[in-house]
Amino acid sequence: MKKSAIWHPMTQHKIFPEMINIDRGQGAYLYTQDGREILDGISSWWLNTHGHCHPKIVEAVQAQAAQLDQVIFAGFTHAPAEQLAETLLAKTRESMGQKNDKQLEHIFFSDSGSTAIEVALKMAVGYFKQTGQPKSKIVALENGYHGDTIGTMSAGARGVFNEIYEPFLFDVEYLPFPSAGQEAATLAAFEKTLNGGDVAALVLEPLVQGAAGMQIYSPKTLKALYDLCQKHGALMIADEVMTGFGRTGTMFACEQAGFAPDLLCLSKGITGGFLPMGATLCTAAIYDAFYDDSRAKQFFHSTSFTGNALACAAANASLAIWDEEPVAARLAMIEAAHQDAAVRFNARDDVSDVRTMGTIFALDIIDETDGYLSDLGVRLYKTYLERGILLRPIGNCVYILPPYCITKDELERIYDCIERSLDDLKNERAQRAA
Repeated sequence: MKKSAIWHPMTQHKIFPEMINIDRGQGAYLYTQDGREILDGISSWWLNTHGHCHPKIVEAVQAQAAQLDQVIFAGFTHAPAEQLAETLLAKTRESMGQKNDKQLEHIFFSDSGSTAIEVALKMAVGYFKQTGQPKSKIVALENGYHGDTIGTMSAGARGVFNEIYEPFLFDVEYLPFPSAGQEAATLAAFEKTLNGGDVAALVLEPLVQGAAGMQIYSPKTLKALYDLCQKHGALMIADEVMTGFGRTGTMFACEQAGFAPDLLCLSKGITGGFLPMGATLCTAAIYDAFYDDSRAKQFFHSTSFTGNALACAAANASLAIWDEEPVAARLAMIEAAHQDAAVRFNARDDVSDVRTMGTIFALDIIDETDGYLSDLGVRLYKTYLERGILLRPIGNCVYILPPYCITKDELERIYDCIERSLDDLKNERAQRAA
């Protein structure tokens, strides 16, 4: 068999020498070229909200492909992009209950979650520069992950993901994660930093830190962080690349805290996982800071596929599904199933911190090595695939983040598979100890 020339993301090719060849996808399933069926328990990296190849999105993209594929977005626009902007802004206003003096009014399209965050960071720093305010410091929550460009790596946690690039990253001040019982320390640390008067923005993943192992904090704390930003004139950048479009049980995570951020970053589920797209939504104040007779004050950022017509068509179709199908009921079913499963996993003595939020379920396997480099992650990933289920543990954290079309029986199959893997590990440890 000829060896592929492809270098895959987040993959150590010496450990994973061969990739599984996927022939097609349908609903909650992926089908391999050699005829196997794999239940996608993580929405193919948190992307496919409605499932693979949803017919309404397929139809929309096919129709758009016959009309307009791509056009330069500097000096041009098109109907799919205009419709998407209008719909997204309406969704945020409906979701977050924004007041007339503070709402998201403008959208900058890009092509990924990383670029959406990169745009937000540049807008935040640029806003204060353009308005003559000496603020440029970026603050973030520890253990956060915001992407793999130089700017987004800078805003994320320092560690195995980016340590060899440390000399190229700009300085960011990190706040302790507001875990249960430690919220006051986070808020006190942030206020102390804000008192320095030079904070431009706080960037965070609202309610759930994904790549950190589905770490969850409360809406009350999120709102308190936002209120401190407002009090001290700093901007909040909400990284809803993963949490947006229903993952936490509401359309956007910020909805649960009852506010709209100054900058909202979206990707992944924006097109239903169909095509690459990023979006950075901002307030009128930020947009107006760059609005001037001088071209020197324009926002200097672009990506080649900004406002791609096919991606916009997919996003419009995906958002229409929210109105045309019982998506809210599907989310409620998944949330209830996760909560029921949490009870049974909490009864085990070989796991800790069983947690759920909306469609997210996670637990930590008690292991000598915590975190991303725990060998359990690689081992269990292979085990689950052998049993026809795609789960990609983050070290010793096993999580489920399914497409919304999944059934209760399919969820039970995933829970049972996780439980069997835990039993196998427990038996092995017992045999080694004997």
